[in-house]
Amino acid sequence: MAPSLVDTLRASRDRRGSLLSDARTTAFRVLNGEADGVPDVTADVFEGLYVISLYRDFTPPEEEALLDAAVAAWAPRSVYLKRRPREARVLANVAKESLAPELPARGEAVESLTAKENGLSFLIRPAQGLSVGLYLDMRDTRAWLQERVSGLTVLNLFSYTCAFGVVATASGAKRALNIDASRRVLEWGEENARLNGQPVDRYDYVAGDVFDWLKRLAKKGETFDVVIADPPSFSTTRTARFSAARDYARLADAAARVVSPGGRLVACCNHAGLPSRRFETMVAEGVALAGRKGRAMGSLGPSALDFPAPPGEEAALKVHVVELR
Repeated sequence: MAPSLVDTLRASRDRRGSLLSDARTTAFRVLNGEADGVPDVTADVFEGLYVISLYRDFTPPEEEALLDAAVAAWAPRSVYLKRRPREARVLANVAKESLAPELPARGEAVESLTAKENGLSFLIRPAQGLSVGLYLDMRDTRAWLQERVSGLTVLNLFSYTCAFGVVATASGAKRALNIDASRRVLEWGEENARLNGQPVDRYDYVAGDVFDWLKRLAKKGETFDVVIADPPSFSTTRTARFSAARDYARLADAAARVVSPGGRLVACCNHAGLPSRRFETMVAEGVALAGRKGRAMGSLGPSALDFPAPPGEEAALKVHVVELR
C-alpha cells in the first residue's frame, strides 16, 4: 500500500538525520519536491516554523490536504505558504498577498524569529514576501567560506540580507563589503550583523546597481581576495535587465576585474535551466574577457542531506570557484 502523505512528510523530515539534533543549525530544508516524494512542493524549517512553497497551481482542497498533513507530520509552531508560479508574467499579474500571504496558513502569526546556521544567528521574517531572509541551499558554501577568509577581504555581490558578509566577519575577514540594489535588505543585513555582535559600518553596506559599483571599484583599483557573485536568475533595475542564462559571462568579466591576484571568484547561479557545464563555460569566458587567467578550484552546491536531487538530475544551484592570476 502506498504511504500516506503524512507518512511521506514524516519520513522526509527524518531523512535529515544529523540536522535534526544539531543545535548550531536550526534552519534547513525538510522537503525537497520530487526527490522526497512530493513533486512541486518544498518546505523549509526555521526554529519550528515551516515555510511551504508550491511550484504549481494547487486547488484549494489540495492545499488544505497538504497543510493538514504537514501539521500532523511535523507538529509545527506555524506554517507559512508561498505560491511560486513558474512564469514571471504570471507573477506580475497576481497580487502579492495571494502569492505570499502575510498571515500563516496554520498556527500562530510570527513577525520575526532568529534561526541559527553553523552557530551564527539570522533574522527570519516569514511574512515578508516570497523570500524570508536566508537561502538555505547556500549553507555548505557559507561553511566553505568560514574556513578560508581569516585576514582576507571579501566582496559580497547581490548580498540580499548579507549572510555571506556575516559569515566572513565572524570568520576573521579583514573587511566584508556587501552590495545590493535594495537598501531595505541591506538594513536587514545590518540587523543580522548586530545579532552576531558585529560592528556595522555603513560604508560596507552599499545600495546600488552591482555592475555600476563593479565599474567604480575597478576604476579606483580596489580589489578583494574573495568575490562572491550570487545574482538572482532574473532581475530588472532602473537601468538594466539581467538574465543569468544570458548574461553571466558579463557578470564574471566585471567581477574578475576586482579579484586580487591569487584571489578567488565564487560564481553562483540558481537557475535550473542552465546546465553546470554551460555555466562553468560562461564563467571562464568572463574571466578571459577581463584579461585574467583562471584555475578552476572545484564546485560547491547544496547539501545532499536536505537538498537531494531527483535521480538523474543535477541540483539547480551551481557554485563554481576560480582562482585568478
